[in-house]
Amino acid sequence: MKVSLKLLFLPPVVAAAIVFAAVVHSPTIKAAPGPDHASRAGLMPIGKPVKIKVPLGLPPVPIPPDNPPTEETIALGRRLYYDPGLSVDGTISCATCHAPNLGFGDGKALSNGVDGKLGTRSAPTVVNAAYNTLQFWDGRSASLEKQAEGPMANPVEMGHTLEGVVTFAQSDRAYRELFLKAWGTEQITIDLVTKSIASFERTVVIGNSPFDRFYYGGDKKALSLAAQRGLKLFLNPKKGNCSVCHVIGKKYALFTDNKFHNIGVGADTSGNFADVGLYGQSKNTADMGAFKTPTLRNIAETAPYMHDGSQATLKDVVDHYVGGGTSNPHLDKEIHALDFLTFDERSDLKAFLESLTGTLPANVDPPADLSSVKMQTAEKQ
Repeated sequence: MKVSLKLLFLPPVVAAAIVFAAVVHSPTIKAAPGPDHASRAGLMPIGKPVKIKVPLGLPPVPIPPDNPPTEETIALGRRLYYDPGLSVDGTISCATCHAPNLGFGDGKALSNGVDGKLGTRSAPTVVNAAYNTLQFWDGRSASLEKQAEGPMANPVEMGHTLEGVVTFAQSDRAYRELFLKAWGTEQITIDLVTKSIASFERTVVIGNSPFDRFYYGGDKKALSLAAQRGLKLFLNPKKGNCSVCHVIGKKYALFTDNKFHNIGVGADTSGNFADVGLYGQSKNTADMGAFKTPTLRNIAETAPYMHDGSQATLKDVVDHYVGGGTSNPHLDKEIHALDFLTFDERSDLKAFLESLTGTLPANVDPPADLSSVKMQTAEKQ
């Protein structure tokens, strides 16, 4: 798990996106503007403002200045998130691949979309995605708002068009009333759809795990002895050194550096990648096979692991790092075999990872009239 913190030299487009997204320590992150943002620059939520309560171990949730959360936008976004009507055939919702009963993942190596089409990557968790400075495994979206557009229009995922999504919502009287309450208009736009979904997703924040109660809350009994030993290994630069990428701060822990690394996953025996990761966006050779560092929060619930779902269990993940990853020309220079870790030390690392499971916040499950979606997502596993 030893990876360097080297800065990535990105081309102007990606670099600008990172600067634009800002650092998660900031209380706000400006959302990427939509294509017709200028014509709606003054349109803001009109409902009751909400301050998202964060659990122990997390910082304040970054909020874009043009999309402050309200009770109405969050409720609207929650409904949109679970509504399969946003897909072209009415079978796939956001929750199909990001289900609350599966750690806001889908439990699959590769996700299925409309007509059973198979995607090319594992669905990342929505848990604490509000803290990501860039979204998707390859960082191609600078905000939750822009990220929400992608799956709707992806022919392998929800298979719709953005115009079709708007038409669906606009044709529903209940949605027109909800948008009126949330945004002061019945004229639905994709910008308002994605802003609402993003507002809901920002409430999916999870902390207060046994680790948090031990490390930040001072409860020395909250963490098992095995997990305590695993924490020391996790932090030790001469042992696991996992925290170099899965960051633990003095006041909170995001368990990600919000950067991209080639850790030797997805390379063939010749060192070639079918999925080039960040390189597909940056076209910088140094970024070949590099993917975003995922959070480790609730990781025990989000198997299988890695961008391609190639690691079935947490033990497999630990063993991957013990083996130093698959050799390739772009492997991070700090990646090397950790075969000096004993069997017990590897078990302790796994115990620590399992201690990062917190409780889901209230009101993130399907609304009552869409509760069947939860059953649908569970049955599809």
